[in-house]
Amino acid sequence: MSTATPIAGVFKALADPTRLAVVERLTLGPASTSELAQPFGLTLPSLLQHLGVLESAGLVTSKKAGRVRTFRLVPTPLTDASDWLGAQRDQWAARLDQLDEYLTRMDTT
Repeated sequence: MSTATPIAGVFKALADPTRLAVVERLTLGPASTSELAQPFGLTLPSLLQHLGVLESAGLVTSKKAGRVRTFRLVPTPLTDASDWLGAQRDQWAARLDQLDEYLTRMDTT
């Protein structure tokens, strides 16, 4: 369960619609801060706050060249979260199968 804390940070970061949309945009490729700000109508400081949360969660990295900061998606935390969700889904599917078997046996007796 040691992955719970980093995964919780990923889910917390993605819970905000703006941050989720930024991540979706970055799936298309790297983008500068101003490119990311345009569709949202946010001020750069507001967007930088969102990007800071994404960076803290390990979802994005940034690189500064001159006056331009470019952000890039880091897919590993998303893969880790997907794996965790898959394990939870498998566990619940097994529990529901057991419940179904139990109820079927109860119905036949």
